[in-house]
Amino acid sequence: MFDFVRSNTRVLFFILLVLIIPSFVFVGIDGYQRSGEGANQEVAVVNGAKISQAEWDATHRTQADQILRQDPSRDPKLLDSPEAKFQALESMVRQRVMTAAAEKLHLVTSDEKLRRFFSTAPQFAGIRQPDGSLNKELLAAQGMTSVMFDQRLRQELSTQQVFRGITDSVVATPTISSQSLDALLQQREVQVLSFPADKLLPSVKPTDEQIDAFYRDPANAASLKSPEFADVEYLVLDLETIKKSVSINEDDLKKYYEENAPRFITPEERRASHVLIKASKDASSEDRAKAKAKAEALLAEIRAKPAVFADIARKNSEDSGSAERGGDLEFFGRGLMVKPFEQAAFALSNIGDVSDIVESDFGFHIIQLTGRKGGEKQSYDSVRAKLEDEVREQQAQKKFAEAAVDFSNTVYEQADSLKPAAEKFKLEVKSAQSITRGLLPDKDSVFSPRFLELLFSEDSVQSKRNTEALDLGRNRLVAGRITKYSPERLPPLEEIRESVKRSVAQQLAAAAARKDGEAKLAALKAAPQTTLTEPVQKVSRLSAGQVSLELLEAVLRAPTDELPSFIGVELGDRGYAVAKLIQVVPKDESPNTVSRGRASYERAWADAEAQAYYAALQKRFKAKISAKSPNASPDTSPK
Repeated sequence: MFDFVRSNTRVLFFILLVLIIPSFVFVGIDGYQRSGEGANQEVAVVNGAKISQAEWDATHRTQADQILRQDPSRDPKLLDSPEAKFQALESMVRQRVMTAAAEKLHLVTSDEKLRRFFSTAPQFAGIRQPDGSLNKELLAAQGMTSVMFDQRLRQELSTQQVFRGITDSVVATPTISSQSLDALLQQREVQVLSFPADKLLPSVKPTDEQIDAFYRDPANAASLKSPEFADVEYLVLDLETIKKSVSINEDDLKKYYEENAPRFITPEERRASHVLIKASKDASSEDRAKAKAKAEALLAEIRAKPAVFADIARKNSEDSGSAERGGDLEFFGRGLMVKPFEQAAFALSNIGDVSDIVESDFGFHIIQLTGRKGGEKQSYDSVRAKLEDEVREQQAQKKFAEAAVDFSNTVYEQADSLKPAAEKFKLEVKSAQSITRGLLPDKDSVFSPRFLELLFSEDSVQSKRNTEALDLGRNRLVAGRITKYSPERLPPLEEIRESVKRSVAQQLAAAAARKDGEAKLAALKAAPQTTLTEPVQKVSRLSAGQVSLELLEAVLRAPTDELPSFIGVELGDRGYAVAKLIQVVPKDESPNTVSRGRASYERAWADAEAQAYYAALQKRFKAKISAKSPNASPDTSPK
């Protein structure tokens, strides 16, 4: 496809795509005012501007809420941990440092660059409408306005330029990268003797005394207890339920159609062929004049006989991507070509029309219009179903907020039953049996960690009262109650004797395997020239082969001054393993491996340089966190 005319801003570094997404997730959208003492307490300062406790709390809460909406199975306790809270503060400080640096360095993002990035970046495909505009309804569902989105994206593109000069300038010399990667890629030849406990299980016969001792050992109590579980019933109020109750007025639909008329116009596309005579913007005026004269001569030929356009393009066009196709660029929409080319192509009216000479940073173009499509307005009847769904969705969104409050009040005020709420909102009371506190739910399950926490709260368990209505995200609320509860307990020995017997047998088998392995290890150390029949394996930190991780670490840490050597490792209940370390094998020096290794090293080095540069920026803009880190030792002063 046409490589010279396509806008060069379309080629973006992958690092921008990676770094922009998290900032939309982890940086708060709006601060909220927190009443109470300490809300205005300073927790950090950047470039003279303070970050208050209230701002920190707002960002952390927004971050946690957005993560839970995207992944309801995530444990809310982890998101509410001191470590998670402190990470939110660090992200705020980092964002403000980067913004200050971008402003100081006069790094800005133009409207054109912002538009092009939004129209081509794949991560925004879900919020782009067919005409390329922003879907404000979907954005609103995420708690953002178009202005907020524009500001956030513009800020991100500007601040990411701060590191560009650092990360793009890293070059790893062969010597340095080779030394650094040696430890990672070095291989060692080993032979492994396994002593698996499972093979000895059939010969192990636990005694009653051993079984009884295992059962009574406090260290084993946790593994023997039956977990608490409950039978529950629950209600789910979601947007689909509300949508069913929404009635649609035909006049409202038609009004909505007219108000959104531009959305129902098929995006206009053009198909064109072109002849390109290259002349870069940095070329001398003499060279550009020669290129233009050549283009004008070709244009004269085409004007005299338009049918020869394709032949002239094949013979003369310097766009290697399209010349062999007679200059054909296929169909393209607005925003995909450089501005002068786009304006000229869309100014042509009739199929076969040829433009004047068009000058761009790439040289001089002659454009012929070969096709056009789009631009037609879709009829009301053809889009009515879509209109109805959108209007119903919008009205349901408005009604859902009111219904959510009413639903929450109902399950709270009539807490001894879910039936009143079910009848009021025409919902089905669902049930589930043997639910445990540690249940790992499917992604779309209502039994999120937070809902399980509410169900197994003291009030819910003891009084069988309704839980509060919990927001699951994506316009879903759930409330539930326990109908039957069984507490955690240690069953009588006779009830779980077989299970205890299997655990004792596994321990005894592992002990026997360890004894056999240690005996073999001692024998091999006494006679190091003993020949083993096990296959020789090459292992490294990148490739463990058939070697367990425990044994791999022991082999890679083992000294190599005297070889062969022997290493033994306990594998817990799995048994024991012995390895014969034969020799050290130099790392793979093939061009492909060396190239990939150097690239990985360059990325790691670039990350390290970026971190060092960020540390320097922190000092430059006097970034200081006064809140104490949860990982700080008692005598460590805050940042």
